[in-house]
Amino acid sequence: MKAILNHLFEHKTFSRNQSKEILTNIAQGKYNASQMAAFMTAYCMRSITVDELEGFRDAMLELCLPVNLEADQLIDLCGTGGDGKDTFNISTLASFVVAGAGYKVAKHGNYGVSSGCGSSNVMEYLGYQFTNDQSCLNTSLEKANITFLHAPLFHPAMKTVAPIRRELGVKTFFNMLGPMVNPAKPNNQMVGVYNLELARLYAYLYQKSFVNYTIVNALDGYDEVSLTGDFKTFSTAGEQINTLESLGFEKLDASEITGGHTIAESADIFMKVLNNEATNAQSSVVLCNAALAIKTIKPEQTFADSFYEAEEALMSGRALNSFKQLLAN
Repeated sequence: MKAILNHLFEHKTFSRNQSKEILTNIAQGKYNASQMAAFMTAYCMRSITVDELEGFRDAMLELCLPVNLEADQLIDLCGTGGDGKDTFNISTLASFVVAGAGYKVAKHGNYGVSSGCGSSNVMEYLGYQFTNDQSCLNTSLEKANITFLHAPLFHPAMKTVAPIRRELGVKTFFNMLGPMVNPAKPNNQMVGVYNLELARLYAYLYQKSFVNYTIVNALDGYDEVSLTGDFKTFSTAGEQINTLESLGFEKLDASEITGGHTIAESADIFMKVLNNEATNAQSSVVLCNAALAIKTIKPEQTFADSFYEAEEALMSGRALNSFKQLLAN
């Protein structure tokens, strides 16, 4: 590890194969906690390259517990986190809306590291028991249209570095990896990223895949459609700036979409959205993200039609029913 750290400190980069080998060694516990913390910290201070990101991703997918979900079409809605905006759990709620609209969702999630309440925090608080049992996951998908994949149960590397990430408390390159290492390997993906540089890296990697994708970055720094400003998307259809005006939405104030200060408060917002008791701002931002996910699955469909599907799923209670079914399995 000393040679690896010196390589980084000299502002040199690693090849795809070198990066894959380093992450494999991390997962297998070949380095001590101080060395791993130093390695992660170095990446907080410099940009990651396409080769490095690709190598880290390859290692994670090769080492992960494989998951075979019985569905022709699967989508994951997953943000990198690390935008420092402390929003409520928008992509997780949007996942239930998409499931309520009849699409199969394999939601990849984890505990919050740089935010107070990640998707796994809120799901655990609300009574969901994490599992990597294949039959349980498929039963959830069949009955609820959604299954939840808690990352540490599938990725030995994430389990190894979890305590160090918690202690560091800042975003690391593991934030960047989260969305692209879903063990179910969904063939549709909506990914939120916190800056344009990373969005372009993702777009480059996803162009080489066989995945229908939409990568979204709000121009004011959110890793999701925030409705606090315009946002950029990279998809199979190309690059596009989406203005609030063109979508027919008023600009929201950032304070309208912040999360709770505690997991309990975040869970309260979560249930208010599903029970149609949330503010218009909270519901609108969830529905916009769900609509973009539906449009990812059906690129030929307009955003307006996708939004209508999402709205119908939430207002009718079908999104809430998907949530209840998931907890019941």
